[in-house]
Amino acid sequence: MAIVTAHPPETEKGTPLRGAFLDRDGVLIHDTGYLSSPTEIRWVTGAQRALARLAAHGYRLFIVTNQSGVARGYFEEAAIDRVHAAMQAALPADARIDDIAYCPHHPEGSVARYVTDCNCRKPAPGMLERLIELHRIDRSGSFLIGDRASDLAAAAGAGIPGHLFPGGDLDRFVAGLLERI
Repeated sequence: MAIVTAHPPETEKGTPLRGAFLDRDGVLIHDTGYLSSPTEIRWVTGAQRALARLAAHGYRLFIVTNQSGVARGYFEEAAIDRVHAAMQAALPADARIDDIAYCPHHPEGSVARYVTDCNCRKPAPGMLERLIELHRIDRSGSFLIGDRASDLAAAAGAGIPGHLFPGGDLDRFVAGLLERI
């Protein structure tokens, strides 16, 4: 599992931090299948506004994403880093991504060092658990937004609620979610 710390943890002693964990492909950006270049990024409608809304509500923002294209030999981890850097650079000033965790593994991959049945690949909760620990996130005030059952299973395994994004406008979805929680 790779963790890219964009914004290191900042908290006053004893202050619990809430986390919003978001899947990447299908939630923040369109799932085009093994995206490996910044030129392929197409933001989901309202995604950048949703990140700004969550930040304004005091959430730390995290991406958790399976990237089996590495294990399958479609691209190197450096390609993922370039995509994530481009996503960060495209955010407006009032939005941010505090950290990103991705799993490059797949049990049926073709690149030997990435062929494993790991604890970080969703539906396993490893990426979430590591970010929660690293950033001292309070599980009781946190949640995940994903577009697949495997995302929701990872959230359940990490002890946080998961919410299924059906597509459409992510900001509208987040606004409704924040009203309900």
